Amino acid sequence: MEESAVKEKNYFAMVSKYLSIATIILCVLFAFWGYQLGIFKSQESLSNFIRQTGIWAPLIFTLIQLIQVIIPVLPGFVTCVVGAIAFGPVLGFLYSYIGICAGSILAFLIARRYGVGCVKKIIGEHAYDKYIGWLEKGNKFNLLFGLAIFLPAAPDDVLCFIAGLTRMSTKKFVTIILLGKPFVIILYCLAVAGVITLPAFLG
Repeated sequence: MEESAVKEKNYFAMVSKYLSIATIILCVLFAFWGYQLGIFKSQESLSNFIRQTGIWAPLIFTLIQLIQVIIPVLPGFVTCVVGAIAFGPVLGFLYSYIGICAGSILAFLIARRYGVGCVKKIIGEHAYDKYIGWLEKGNKFNLLFGLAIFLPAAPDDVLCFIAGLTRMSTKKFVTIILLGKPFVIILYCLAVAGVITLPAFLG
């Protein structure tokens, strides 16, 4: 019975390993493909691409939000603004929230599984050296990380990888992400809603 449990655990560990590797490869390929087509050149080019994908637009946009956490094809606020414009503030928020949370959790798990070497390759030596000092803050890291996720313009994508190198539990990380991410995304969506409705209001 114990041998069977060990084999099952090893099997799921192997599947998890190959899935994470496949996800990283797909993210890289999609980012390269997008750059080649000029999708990520600007907010306008991304908006035009989303509009052309028809019924697949919500899924593709959600995947883009996931990928931009792993590979920063565009600043996060830009993709959130694109979502709010393309789908409206409510659906734009929902798709951004799902994609960004999924990407953040994936970044954490990648760092947790593959360690410092992998993190350096993904976020770069400069970003790693800049933020690795946060780990020296000990128990304060969780508080600082939570504030960074909650506040706009923070390097939260990079810090998701850094968090994966700490002893923070997966449960605590997921809780911080799920509770902290909505605030910033809502701010971006409300800003877009204001820009869209303000002329009509003043009209």
